[in-house]
Order: sequence, then C-alpha cells, then structure tokens
Amino acid sequence: MEKIITDREKINEVLTRGVEQIFPDRASLEKVLHSGRRIRLYCGFDPSAPSLHIGNAIQLNKLSQFQELGHEVIFLIGDFTGMIGDPTDKTSTRKKMTREEVRQNSRHYEKQASAYLRFTEPNPAIIRYNSEWSDPLTFKDLIVIASNFTVQQMMARDMFQERIKQEKPIHLHEFFYPLAQGYDSVGMDVDLEVGGNDQMFNMLCGRELMKAIKSKEKFVMTNKLLADPSGKKMGKSEGNVVSLGETPENIYGQVMAWPDGMVGPGFELCTKLPWAEVVKIKEELNDPKTNPRDLKMKLARELARIVHGEKAAAKAEENFVKTFQKKETPDEVRSKKIEARSMNIVDLVIAAGLAVSKSEARRLIKQGGIKVDNEVVKDEGMIVDIANKEILLQRGKRQFIKVKGGLADN
Repeated sequence: MEKIITDREKINEVLTRGVEQIFPDRASLEKVLHSGRRIRLYCGFDPSAPSLHIGNAIQLNKLSQFQELGHEVIFLIGDFTGMIGDPTDKTSTRKKMTREEVRQNSRHYEKQASAYLRFTEPNPAIIRYNSEWSDPLTFKDLIVIASNFTVQQMMARDMFQERIKQEKPIHLHEFFYPLAQGYDSVGMDVDLEVGGNDQMFNMLCGRELMKAIKSKEKFVMTNKLLADPSGKKMGKSEGNVVSLGETPENIYGQVMAWPDGMVGPGFELCTKLPWAEVVKIKEELNDPKTNPRDLKMKLARELARIVHGEKAAAKAEENFVKTFQKKETPDEVRSKKIEARSMNIVDLVIAAGLAVSKSEARRLIKQGGIKVDNEVVKDEGMIVDIANKEILLQRGKRQFIKVKGGLADN
C-alpha cells in the first residue's frame, strides 16, 4: 500500500502553486488530502501534435506533486477525443484526425512526460487511452449522456458566440467533445481532474456526469496558463510553443526569447524548484536592480535540465552565451544526414528538427527566422539543394544545424 503524505505545508503548496480554481471548493479537497485517503486523479493530453510542450508541462508538474504525496496518477492520452478535436478557444472547426494519426502523434509522449512524471516504481503513473471506454459506447449511451446538458450551455461558450458573430459554422460533433472528455471521469472513476484554466467547462462537464452516473463527488482543479504579458497563452495553436521534444539548445534558446514577464510564471508553473526559492526569484524580478536576463538564463537552463539533464543543459547555456551574447557561430554544431538531393525549405526545417510542424516552419520563415548559409529565407516554396554537400541551417540567432544530403548507400 502506497504511503500517503499528509504534511500540511506540502498539501498547501499543491493546492496553491499555479492553481487558479478548485471545485466545489478548496476546503473540501484539502480535507480529503489531510484524511490520508489515496485519491485517483488524472489529466488528459490531446494528441494533436507529435510532441508535448511546455504548456503541458504545467499539468505534468501538478500531477507530479500529487504523485509525490502518494496518490494514484493517470496520464490519459485522448486517442478518442483527439479524433473529434477540442473546440475550446478555436475560432474555426478543427480538422478531424484518424485513430492512426493520433496514435502516431502520441508515440513519444511517455518519454517526454517522464521529465516530470515517474512511470516506474515507486508509485508509478499509469498511462491510459480514452478509446478504452469511449469506443464501446452505443448511440443509446450517447443520448443518455447528452441528456445531462442543454444546447444553451454549449452555445454560451465564448468561441461559439464569436463564430456566430463571424458567421462561421459550428458543427454538431463539436458539442460532443466536452461530453466525451467528461465521460473520461466516469470511465476511470476518478476523484479529481486537473487541467488548464481554459479547460474548465470540459472538466466541469465531467463533474456533472460523475454526479449523474456515479452519484459521486469529483473535484476539479484548474491551473494557471503560461501566457505572455498580452495574455496570449503558450500553445500549438498560437505558434509560440516550446516542444518537450526539442534539443536542449532549442529549449534554452526559445525560453530566452520569452518576454521578461513570463519568467516568474515560468518558474512557478514549469519547474520543480522549491516554492520558497520561486518566491525569492519573484521578489528579485520586482527589484529594479535585477537584470531579468540573468533569471531568464536560470529558467532556460532549469527547463533544459528537466528535459535533458544537467550536462546537456550546461552545454546549451554555453552554446547560447557563445552564439548570442558573443555573437559567434558555435564551434560544435550538430550535423544531420538527410537522404535527399533537394528539399522544400519547410520540409527541411522540420527534418532538421528546427520546427515540429509545417505551420510552425512557415511562421518562422514568414518572420525571417530561418537562414540557409547565413542568408535569410524569404520564400516558403524555396527548394534547397543538399545533394552531397553540407549547408548551415539556422533558426533565429541561437540554433544551428549542419545538414548534409545525399541518397543512402546501396
């Protein structure tokens, strides 16, 4: 039997650090955690991209905090809900994905999530897929589930109201997403769901279904989102994502490109540093004598360390200092062999690991953030000749890779 930690200070941090709201209320959840009862909690991850990102790390970090207290943590991959597409905050209908596409996207999720969560003893996190209980549902089951909600509840959501104003379509299947996510709580019989504040509606749907179907109280914890000073959140759709699948150099460089206002929230939400140290860092950031760059470097190194280890993080920092602060091309630039004689620049950027998707690669090119042999790429239709020669591909001011093309030897 797993030992449950009921230390008041640790529970207070779990319920405070990065937390936005707790339903029905904090006091009720706090009482359960102090009782010593082991609870089952989860967070769902949408497999709409081939990598988890720093925004996901906020929820992974929160799951990890509960794991350290001895509670049962479920890392849920939405291979069923991913085929519907979460409409939350979307101004247009998301493209539906196949089961094969979502499974392919999620194939590295366990490795990436293990930067924060343990999937081995003691108290290992459990990986589950929501197709396990959603695939067997019948049309009759769907009618019963849907009877717990009204069209008015769905239509009241901001993104749907915005689409109505813009005369954009709202497809009926988009109403099913919060129902399907809500049913995850029933399928796993959980006590608590954690997620970003933007997921509050979907998570509360699960709370309603638990009451209706299981006659059980389910807690909901919404966490703060990592956002820039304008309120724009970090994420795939916003094009400012930092992938957990990136190299340590890329993670370091991308964090260094964040606005200064994201440094404090970054330490609070995405790192495992002691809370007292985070509070001290926030105080330093408010001191006019502090250079935010120094603390941003500390954050960049810490995030690179969590994902790739201390040695790789130190090297990433050394690379950054040399390439950005001293404005030099690093002596050691990693190389990649690509079995092609020529390649479209968008595909080449992805193949080289400088972007995780075509939309991100196109955005970088549009912003003038990609260079080939020190020349800024201006045309996303550019074909790059890499036949048996090496070129220097660069993203921004800090990320370099040597790419050599050619066909595989027979």
